[in-house]
Parts: sequence; structure tokens; C-alpha cells
Amino acid sequence: MKSIFLAVCVAAVALSGCARRPDAITATTIPMQAYTGDSCSSLRQQLANEKSNLSALSKQQNDAANGDAFGVFLVGVPLSSLSGGDKEGEISNAKGKINAMEAAMHKKGCKGA
Repeated sequence: MKSIFLAVCVAAVALSGCARRPDAITATTIPMQAYTGDSCSSLRQQLANEKSNLSALSKQQNDAANGDAFGVFLVGVPLSSLSGGDKEGEISNAKGKINAMEAAMHKKGCKGA
């Protein structure tokens, strides 16, 4: 009975360190005012760049989450998270920037917002 309890505790600790999927990561709050001084064309370009960045980061995060699941299954350790593969902070920041840019575009009445 103690060995089962110990195994469950070890699994819980290992899984808590795993990289989360990109869709489960919330956006950082970034004030819209950071972008209200930019022109609509500048905002559109910045938004496209940040969405591209988010897409690349999301792929890396999915790879890290898959690697963690594989590592936990094989050796009981989330290998990708331990080796710096987790991009949660960067994804949260990118999502926050996108939200702030879209809000600034909407406030300015930019087309495509």
C-alpha cells in the first residue's frame, strides 16, 4: 500500500512540472496604451509579426509538452521542461501583446481589427 501511495505521489510531482499546451496558457495583461501611438499600418505589421511568433512558439511548446509526456512515461521526469523547452512565459507575453494590439486597432478604428 505504501508503494502505491509513493508511486502516485511521484507521478503527481512529475506531471506538475510538465509543459502545458499553448491553448491552456493565458495571456499576460499588457496595456493597450503601449500601442495607441502607432499607426494602423504599423499595428497591422506588428500584429502579423507577433501572430507568426506565437505560432512558432506554440509549435515549440507542443513539442515540449509531447517530450515531457514521453519523458514522464519512460523515466518519470519531464525532460523538455527541465532542459528549457518550456515556452510558457513567452507564449503568455505574445498573447498579451496580440490582445493589446487588437484592442488598440479597434479603438483607433483600423480596418482589419
